[in-house]
Amino acid sequence: MMALPKIYLKNIAILLGCAIFFMACDESLSNNSKKKKTNFPSQVIYKADMIKHDSGMVSLRFKAPIIEKYELIDSPYVEARKGIYLEYFDKKNPKTPGKIWANYARLNELRDFYTAKGNVKIRTSEGQFFATQSIYWDKRNRKMYTQDTVFVTDKDGSILVGANGMVAKDDFSEYMFYNNSGSFPSKQIPTAGK
Repeated sequence: MMALPKIYLKNIAILLGCAIFFMACDESLSNNSKKKKTNFPSQVIYKADMIKHDSGMVSLRFKAPIIEKYELIDSPYVEARKGIYLEYFDKKNPKTPGKIWANYARLNELRDFYTAKGNVKIRTSEGQFFATQSIYWDKRNRKMYTQDTVFVTDKDGSILVGANGMVAKDDFSEYMFYNNSGSFPSKQIPTAGK
């Protein structure tokens, strides 16, 4: 058997060392890519003032000091952590917009689910005023709800309080309150037998 020259053995040792080094580097790089932080905004809009048109008419006006879009995660969402002001126009009353104010808002894009929290106020185009601390809108099922106390003032001055929240259609044409009380003008209370 022939002995291998020392230079040849050194080259083999260097090549094996390099191969082990690069395999270890490749493994550490793949582990680091799995640990990358992805929960940061991919888009940020400051002083947002947006208008949405439908068939040539304004259907929505939206304002927020900051909007952040998180889209590099499994469940992408849009967040307005410094509050929102929204005007929405419907076909029943196109000249008078409904309005929504909140200290915080979030949209889950995959579920089409909206959350508004902190001093939430809603004025419908018919003149009803709703005040609560949070409201959730399931756009797919056209349903809004909350478990917080809801105060409703109608345009005639009557007041209704839903102490344990409410469920409503998203156009507020129908709603149901839980553990409610209120005050109404005596003309609105039906008399027995009529």
